[in-house]
Amino acid sequence: MSRRPHCRCGSLALTLALLFLATALAYATVGFGGGSTYNALLVLADVDYRVLPTIALACNLIVVTGGVIRYARAGHLDWRFAWPFVALSAPMAWLGGRLPVSRETFMLVLGLALVVSAVAMLLEPRGGADPSAPPRPRNVAFGVATGGAIGFLGGLVGIGGGIILAPFLYRLRLAPPRLIAATASLYILVTSAAGLTGQAAKLGGLAHWQVLREFAPLFLAVLVGGQVGSWLGSGRIPARAITWLTALLVLYAGLRLLASWLGA
Repeated sequence: MSRRPHCRCGSLALTLALLFLATALAYATVGFGGGSTYNALLVLADVDYRVLPTIALACNLIVVTGGVIRYARAGHLDWRFAWPFVALSAPMAWLGGRLPVSRETFMLVLGLALVVSAVAMLLEPRGGADPSAPPRPRNVAFGVATGGAIGFLGGLVGIGGGIILAPFLYRLRLAPPRLIAATASLYILVTSAAGLTGQAAKLGGLAHWQVLREFAPLFLAVLVGGQVGSWLGSGRIPARAITWLTALLVLYAGLRLLASWLGA
C-alpha cells in the first residue's frame, strides 16, 4: 500500500478520536452509524483509502448495535415494515465489499450519492409522515430492490447505507421520522456486518485484523459517542429535529468528499 494504514500517534490521532466521538454521537441520534463521515475524515487525514471501508464499517457496527436495541425497547422498530429493505441487503453488501474500487471513484460515487440524498430530504418540508400515523403500506418488491441496491453501494465504499435509505423513506412519507431512524439503524447493522466480511475477504484475514487492531482508539471513541447519541435519539429529541439533523449531516459528508475528490 502506498500509504501507511495505521492510526498515527500524537495530535492527529487524538483529533481523529475526538472527531469520531462527535460524529458517532450526532449520527446515532438519527439512527445512523456515521460511516460516510468516518470515511471523509480518514480521507482528509491521508489514510490509505483501501482500508477505509473496514474502519468505517466496524465503527458503524459499534454505533448502531446500541441504537437498534434502544429503538426496539422504546417501541420505534416495526419489523414488518423493515424486513423488505434488509432482505437482500446482506448478500449485496458482501458482494460490494469484495469488489476493488479506485480512490477517485470512491470519493466521487459516495459524495454524489450523499449530496443527492440530502437535497431530497431538504426539499421535503414536513420531513416524513405524521408521527402519530401508522406506517403506510409499501411495495415489497420495491423495498427488496432498493435495499439490495443500496447495500451493494454501502459494501463497496464502506457505509452502512442507512444514510441513503432514509431519504427515500422520508421523501415517500412511508413512516414517521422515528420509525425511519429505527429502520435505518437496523439496516446499517445488517449491511455493515455483511460488508465487513466482504472487505475481510478482499484484504485478507491477517491484514483485516491488523487494521482493526491498529485503529482501536477510534472504535473506543465511537462506542462512547454512539451510546450517548442513541440515548438522545430514542425519544429525547423532537421528530422534526431528527429530520433536519439527518439532512444536514448527509449534506456535510457529501460536500467534504466531493471537495476531496476535486482536490485529487
